[in-house]
Amino acid sequence: MIDTALTIALYVVGLATVLGLWRLLRGPTTTDRILALDTLYINAIATLMLYGMVLRSSVFFEAALIIAMLGFVGTVMLSKYVMRRDIVE
Repeated sequence: MIDTALTIALYVVGLATVLGLWRLLRGPTTTDRILALDTLYINAIATLMLYGMVLRSSVFFEAALIIAMLGFVGTVMLSKYVMRRDIVE
């Protein structure tokens, strides 16, 4: 029962990833593209967490934590660059 739910969740997150990638490539503004990239980070985290639950392995949880930290820093840097055209203050 739980394996079926995890498989369905993986397919749903995969669909969300495809839609986020479409917005990243086609987004009309830079802000849309930054939000799509942030969404792709979140989808990658969700995929790793679900895959770790399927395989019952803690390695995927640690990888998801690293992606979460890098995604946050990347989003902050991109936002600062778009607002000020300079990353370092």
